[in-house]
Amino acid sequence: MKIIQRLSLILFALGMLTVLSCTKSEDPQEPVEAGYSSCIECHTNYAHLQKVYSPDTAAPAGGCGGSAPHYEPYDRVYMGGEGFQEFKASSHYSMGCTACHGGVDNVGDKLQAHSGDFIAHPSANFVETCGACHEDATSTFGNSLHNGYGQMRAVAMRSGLSGADDFDQLPAHQIEGYNKNCATCHGTCGNCHIVRPPIAGGGLAAGHKFTKTPDMVNVCVSCHTSRGGHAYLGVAPGTSPDVHLTNAGFDCLGCHSGHEMHGGTEKVEQRYAYSKLPECEDCHTNLKTSNLYHERHINHFNCQVCHSQDYNNCGSCHIHGEGARIPAYMDYKIAVNPLKDLKPTLNFVTVRRTLAAPDNWVLYGVAEYANFNSKPTYNYTSPHNILRWTSRTVYGEGENCTSNCHIRNEDGGLVNKEHYLFMDDLLEWEKEATGHVTVDGKLPEHWFESKNELK
Repeated sequence: MKIIQRLSLILFALGMLTVLSCTKSEDPQEPVEAGYSSCIECHTNYAHLQKVYSPDTAAPAGGCGGSAPHYEPYDRVYMGGEGFQEFKASSHYSMGCTACHGGVDNVGDKLQAHSGDFIAHPSANFVETCGACHEDATSTFGNSLHNGYGQMRAVAMRSGLSGADDFDQLPAHQIEGYNKNCATCHGTCGNCHIVRPPIAGGGLAAGHKFTKTPDMVNVCVSCHTSRGGHAYLGVAPGTSPDVHLTNAGFDCLGCHSGHEMHGGTEKVEQRYAYSKLPECEDCHTNLKTSNLYHERHINHFNCQVCHSQDYNNCGSCHIHGEGARIPAYMDYKIAVNPLKDLKPTLNFVTVRRTLAAPDNWVLYGVAEYANFNSKPTYNYTSPHNILRWTSRTVYGEGENCTSNCHIRNEDGGLVNKEHYLFMDDLLEWEKEATGHVTVDGKLPEHWFESKNELK
C-alpha cells in the first residue's frame, strides 16, 4: 500500500531538470556573500540556496504524462541530509566536484564557478565522464534501449528513413521536438543513479548520493508509469498488483538485471530483440507440461494472453501539443503476432495501442509522416500485471478455459469478441498500417457458427 501511495505522487509525471546557480544577480560585479567560496559550501547551505537561487526560465516539457511534481529550484540542487553524508564518505566525493562537472571550484562567484568546461549533467557524456571507472557499463550503454534507440527507430522509419541510424537525417525541428518530449524519459546514468528523472521533477534525489540500485517507484516507475508501474502496482480500478510483487516481493531488478539496463555488445532495433531480456522460463520450469492449457498453447501464445489483466492504452498524440487525442483507457486485445521475425513460434499475442498518428509532428512543421504505414499502430506488448487467476483462467462449473476466451455465437451474438483486435476496432487512418495484425479471417470458422455453446 505504501508503494501505491508513493506512486500517486508521480503517476502522471512529466518535468524538466533545471540547473541552478549560486548567485541571484546577473551582474558579475555584485559582491558575493562571504563564507561561500566552494561548490560544497554553497550547495549544502539550504538557507543560502533559498536566498540566491535563479528562478526557472523555461516551462517543463509537455506530454502524455501530465505535469511533473514540482520541486523548488533550491530543493533540486541541495546536497544536504543523510544522502549527502553517504556521498561524502564515497570515492566519488573524494574526486572533487570539478572532476566530473568541470568549471572552477574554490571560488565564490557563480559565473566563474560555472564557467569554462562546466557541465550540469556529466553522464550526458558518459564515456568520457563515467567510463574511466565504469567501463563495463559505459562501453555498452550506447546500445541500451534506455538511450531511446528503439523509439528513434520508429520515428525514423515512419518518416521514410531506414532506421535509428538515420535519425540524425530528420529535419532539425523534428529532432528538437523529439529531444523536448520523447527524450525526457530516455536518459543517462545520472537519471537512474543520482537525480530524479526529468519526468519525476528532476533534481538531486538524495543529496548527490550515488545509488547503485535505483529506487523502483521514484526512478523506474516515474518513467515507466502507465505502461509498466501502473500495471505492476495495480493502480487502476478493478486491477490487482502483479503476482510477482505480492507473492515474491520483486522490484524491477528482480527480473531486469543491470546488464540488461546497461545494454549489450549488440545494438538492437527494439526491446524484444535484446538477448538479455528475462523470460518466464528463467524461473518457471516445466511450464509446458504443468497443465493441459500450457501443453496446447505455450508455444503459440505469449503468457499474457491468459495471465494478463486489462492494461492501459492511449493513442494519436500531437507532440508538444494537446498530447494523446485518444485518451487513456483500460483494454485487452489479442492480435496476430506483429513480431514474427523475433518470436516466430507465437501466432497470437497481446497488443497495445501506440501513440502513433500520421500527424504526430504537425506542430514541429511535419504535416504527415512520409511512411506512416511502415509500422502498425498496435504493438506487441507484455503487460506487467500478471496473475495466475484472471478473467480468462477462472471458469465456472461445467465450463473450461475456452468459455472465457474462445469466441462463440450465442443467438447471433458473438461472446468474447471484445478480446480480439478486429478491423472494425481500428480508426480509418489505422487500417492500412495495422490491418495485417487484426484477426479477421484468421480464427477458426466454427467459432462464428450459430450454436448455443462451443463444444
